[in-house]
Amino acid sequence: MKATVKWVDNAMFLGESGSGHAVVMDGPEDHGGRNMGVRPMEMLLLGLGGCTSFDVMSILQKQRQAVTDCVANIEAERADAVPAVFTKIHVHFVVTGTSLKTSLVERAVKLSAEKYCSASIMLEQGGVEVSHSVEIVDNESDN
Repeated sequence: MKATVKWVDNAMFLGESGSGHAVVMDGPEDHGGRNMGVRPMEMLLLGLGGCTSFDVMSILQKQRQAVTDCVANIEAERADAVPAVFTKIHVHFVVTGTSLKTSLVERAVKLSAEKYCSASIMLEQGGVEVSHSVEIVDNESDN
């Protein structure tokens, strides 16, 4: 796997993945940026969220769960000192569907966290406390 990050100007960079997709990263104005892109540390959280969401949805689809929406809300705490590394990350899944089995949704999240999500496991091995929670929304209750 490869990636390239090219400086554009001030605190703005253009990241390009090995698969050819690009993303703009920029800093806040008080750090010389123009606030025109996601922060690099936010990219780490987005990567974690994407990695675990991919796993959870893959597992739920294999379990034939009727999922209509899956949102991972991620909150993180950082150290006060430099480097301002993540110390805690919490991923709260809101999974919406019809007749979802709570045990299967919880199992999918647990499997992602403990076995499949490379980003989550790597961060935990680096000393970050990563936790997960699940909320299930039943489409049938809307009728």
